[in-house]
This record gives sequence, C-alpha cells and structure tokens, in this order.
Amino acid sequence: MSEVIIVTSGKGGTGKTMFSVNIGTLLAKRGYKTVLIDMDMGLRNMDLYMGLENNVVYNIMDVLSGVCRVRKALIKDSRFNDLYMMAATPGKDFRDITPLHMEILCEKLKEQFDYIIIDSPAGMDEGFINAAVAADKAVVVTEPEVASVRDADTIDNCLEEIGIEKRFFVVNKMRAGLMATGLVPNLPDISETLKPRLLGVIQDDDNIYISTNTGVPIVLKEDTYIAENFNKILDRLIED
Repeated sequence: MSEVIIVTSGKGGTGKTMFSVNIGTLLAKRGYKTVLIDMDMGLRNMDLYMGLENNVVYNIMDVLSGVCRVRKALIKDSRFNDLYMMAATPGKDFRDITPLHMEILCEKLKEQFDYIIIDSPAGMDEGFINAAVAADKAVVVTEPEVASVRDADTIDNCLEEIGIEKRFFVVNKMRAGLMATGLVPNLPDISETLKPRLLGVIQDDDNIYISTNTGVPIVLKEDTYIAENFNKILDRLIED
C-alpha cells in the first residue's frame, strides 16, 4: 500500500529538506517508486539538493491550480528508474489552494508511486496544513537547541490535531561532545519533551553540507557511516 510521509519542522534550518532528499533517494535505491514533493513555497531548495534545478519547468502550484497535468510537473532523476521530484514555486504564489486539492493530488500519486515524500514549510501556517492533510506518517526534524525542540513539540501537537497517528522525530546536527557539556539539550532531554518515537540521530558532518551544495545526496556515497545511519533510520520509518 502506498504511503504519504510529510517531513516537517517547527523552525527553519533544521535540515528537513536534506532529510527528505536522502530518505527519498534511499527508497528509490531499494526499488520503491518514489516522488519527492517540495511544498516550501517561495523557498524552493529541493531541486538544488537533488541537482535538478535546471530541469524545472512546471511546479506543484501549476498542478494544484490546473495549469498542467501531474506528469508535466514530475521531474525524473536520471540516476534511478523510479525517483521523481515536483518542485515548489520559486516565489510567492497567490493562487488559492485548499487542503482538498492536496488530498486529491496525493490520491492520484498513490496510483503511481509507493512513497510520496512531502517536504513541508517550517512552522504552522496555511502551507503547512495543506502539506500535512493527506499524510499517513510524519517525521519532525529537530536539532539539539532549546528553541528547535520546543518548536518541534508545538508542530507535533498540530500534527496530532490533524489526525496523523504515526509520528516520529529525528535529531539532526548532533554534536556529542557539546551535548556532554550539558550546555545544549541531550537525547534524554529531547526524548522527554517530544512524544513521537525517535527514529535516530544524524551527526553534524561537513560531508552533508558539501552534498547539499553539490546536488548529490549523501546516501549515494555507499559504505560510509552516514549512509548506514540513514538506512537504519529508513528501516524504522517504513517498518511501522
């Protein structure tokens, strides 16, 4: 059965787009038909992280507003047989979109794909509601920083109100040495604050920063601890 997974955060800069791209890439590597949808309107970055910025013609708002058919906005990643992306708008878009539009789109995509990964805007505005309404699962990406953890808890409460029962969180940009000082929240502190299940942690690593700037998902570098870690996180996400 196909699944819609929303990846979100309470504040910007936590790494949710990086996470979405790498999880989607791993799903495609495993043979699942996967589409990544960038719903961060006006702050479009997924195309850059995938190295597909020169391939964008139509975006998701063109689909939702009826300007083009779904297939016109699907951008194929040539590195895989079944990995596609749908870009967000590059600037503000004042076309009226409702949650129903997104529900209908996701139902159509489920006929073609095993997994639909939605990279939502940070925070709890109307764009977040539109992105989340059709999700079967949710992953909240946070970092070991007090405001980020509090905002993650707030966004999780909103996901619960929407009715998403299967919710998880990931701690990104972890620096174990700094955590050990007690100057930033540690994993027990974060887990005590957040109700969802912890999928895993992602260490702060320059290689991830380089990968997002070069448009090559970090999980494509096999036999590294980062790729192994992402695979374990994905196992926990899809086994539930």
